[in-house]
Amino acid sequence: MQSGHTRRQILELVLASHAAAIASAQQHAHQAVAAGGTPKLVSLSTEDAAEVEALASLIIPSGATPGAREAGVVYFIDKALATFDQDKREAYRQGLRMVRDRRLEMFPQSTSLAALPPAGQLRFARAIETTEFFEMLRVHTIIGFLAPPEYGGNRNRAGWALIGFEG
Repeated sequence: MQSGHTRRQILELVLASHAAAIASAQQHAHQAVAAGGTPKLVSLSTEDAAEVEALASLIIPSGATPGAREAGVVYFIDKALATFDQDKREAYRQGLRMVRDRRLEMFPQSTSLAALPPAGQLRFARAIETTEFFEMLRVHTIIGFLAPPEYGGNRNRAGWALIGFEG
């Protein structure tokens, strides 16, 4: 039996219901990065934010084009966990605990994921890429990177340029 709504319509309804909260998180990311210096984190500790940023930077790496780090994705995620996705805060706490434990298992002498060499970070990401936490982080990273620029994400339309969207 077929539903009365297409997948696209359902996705549009879901996104529309979270639009204000997403816009708030995007604005927070923009202000945090634009302010320079050390932006204030709302939900994540400095250590957790460094781990999130390292993982987000593996999802959308920097290179010939800006990546998640330059787009301030970590601040979008931080704000999301304080607003429209606050129900995911505990999942992030548990996920980051899993990240720490798994990192120490794979790299016993390491102090953080962010401090690992790029090859080690990539090896680590491959080891956890099928976990629920990594998938949740992947979704948040993509939203924070491809959000409309008027909401503070996607600075200089870097995300749109990457996918060939002219807006």
